[in-house]
Amino acid sequence: MERKSIEISVKGSWIKVPAVEICGKQIIARGKWIRVASIHDETWSDTELENPEACIQELKGPGSRHLRADLFTFTQKVPGATPRYQYPMEWESIAAASTANFQDWWEKLPQETRKNVRRSQKRGVQIRVCEFGDELVRQIKEVNDDSPLRQQVRNQHYGKSLEQTRKDYSAFLDRSEFICAFLGSEMIGFLKLVYRGEVASLLNLTTKPSHSDQRPANALVAKAVERCQAKGVSWLTYGLFNYGNKRDSPLREFKIRNGFGEVLTPRFCVPLTRWGEFCLRSKLHRGLLGILPHRVIALGLDARAKWYALKQAMSRCSSMLERPNRTRQMERSTPPAGSISNPQ
Repeated sequence: MERKSIEISVKGSWIKVPAVEICGKQIIARGKWIRVASIHDETWSDTELENPEACIQELKGPGSRHLRADLFTFTQKVPGATPRYQYPMEWESIAAASTANFQDWWEKLPQETRKNVRRSQKRGVQIRVCEFGDELVRQIKEVNDDSPLRQQVRNQHYGKSLEQTRKDYSAFLDRSEFICAFLGSEMIGFLKLVYRGEVASLLNLTTKPSHSDQRPANALVAKAVERCQAKGVSWLTYGLFNYGNKRDSPLREFKIRNGFGEVLTPRFCVPLTRWGEFCLRSKLHRGLLGILPHRVIALGLDARAKWYALKQAMSRCSSMLERPNRTRQMERSTPPAGSISNPQ
């Protein structure tokens, strides 16, 4: 068994983590107090773990000691609602839409969502599938740099270089495609779709806040569903539906309005150490979002949003103060639009 480390992306930053290859899968371990082993990029994999028992035995053996893993977790692909193994498990909440028939998906959408897709077309937005290359990387960077905030939190990709942007979006190029929204020659949004056999998954969906009136996000999702039907893909997933006890987020509402619902799939959690057994029984492996009540989580998210908004406002004020004094004096001496001078 080869011991190594691989780079993974965590909240927009690349870090190295220990890894081993078992049963044809890269197994990584993360965590400080609770070390959890999982299949690298399992969410985007086109195959499932075929022999979990052999994998578990390898993880318990000396060859995987450098991982220091307390738990091993793996899941079944959508729509695998029937657990195939007898290991301890929890139900994972996946946001998924049936894409076997575009018309069925379309007719189930709220009327406002269908209007938004039509508004996008009437306002000149064109949706195209683009090849990954230098030009697309430059356009993706422009979309990411449109605002330092996304959904009231810090935009993790804001201000990155072209090389960093290329690295962030170059995974799974052999089985993915970029669906892009254009207003004239300007790209105002993009979506990366990863194909996983009978399932496709949205890896990225980003639009320019400055062009939200053109409703590019709704048009991009509609095109993704259309592409899935054309390729014979039965399901389109978009991350989780519920993140632990977190409810009623703007992203969750967006998913519901665009035809995604909750599909429960088994997530197996196998303890590898005594500490892992204790954490599993105590549910500590779920993290804060899986332990704290929704009310507390909502208060924390609201406080975080206000903090980022305050930081952005302070940044704008700082940039104003850093302007040359002559420029600020000229701005103060110019009457505001619509004001009436009072001659003496």
